[in-house]
Amino acid sequence: MSEKPIPEEAVVEETETEAAAEAVSEDLDELTATKQERDSYLELAQRTKADFDNYRKRVAKEAGDAVARGRAELARELIPVVDNLERAVDSAADDALSKGVVLVLEELRSVLQRAGVEAYDPAGERFDPAWHEALSTKPAEGAEPGTVVETLERGYRLDGQVLRPARVVVSE
Repeated sequence: MSEKPIPEEAVVEETETEAAAEAVSEDLDELTATKQERDSYLELAQRTKADFDNYRKRVAKEAGDAVARGRAELARELIPVVDNLERAVDSAADDALSKGVVLVLEELRSVLQRAGVEAYDPAGERFDPAWHEALSTKPAEGAEPGTVVETLERGYRLDGQVLRPARVVVSE
């Protein structure tokens, strides 16, 4: 048996087919690499966005905390001023000066109230060391032991946080 010679056209066609297949394979490899690169850039962008969102939230929380600390510090500084004005009003004669002091005191209380500072008088309540500071004890008829019978200085709180505990006398 003799082999038939392969026509030249078939050899050229087969070579072109192989070249085309190789070109398609290279294109597929390039496409796969491009997809991997795209996916890595997408992942990087998503991670960067998440990091930025976390940063923005953290900065907003820190700013809010700083504002709250500033309000609390200012209130702590002003509370003794309120106490002194109250003492001045209590001991003053009924004249124009005492009326002026009363107006200043009311305005200061109003400013503190608008800032969220709340004054509290625990007379008649059960003593709570988280909210009250016992300066003394005394026997009191009709009061259970451990009851606040007298408030020497009102307490102040801001957003549920004690700025100054109420200074009290507790029943024995």
